[in-house]
Amino acid sequence: MEEIGQEVEIGELLFIREYIGKNHEHASSDFALHQVEYYFSCQLKRKQAEISNGTNPDSDQIGMEWLPIQQLFRYRLYPKDMRTYIIKHVQGEKTPIYLGDLN
Repeated sequence: MEEIGQEVEIGELLFIREYIGKNHEHASSDFALHQVEYYFSCQLKRKQAEISNGTNPDSDQIGMEWLPIQQLFRYRLYPKDMRTYIIKHVQGEKTPIYLGDLN
């Protein structure tokens, strides 16, 4: 509900990503930031549900849309390195769960 305006069924844990601000391009402002993010496979509870910006979108979120997985490199998506892992997962390739500190 929070970001897409629909209820989802949460599936398996796919990835764990860390972000250690001092190691990346925004180190001057993110130096003390260290966050851990968990990515899960999810399905809409209602298959024909209409998605929206949700009830509590991120402050910088400008919209919501489904993207063709095979074309993820054409889109601005963060963390950027996540695109490779998502595509490999969808293609049935083995991927690590813990991805480490990536942006």
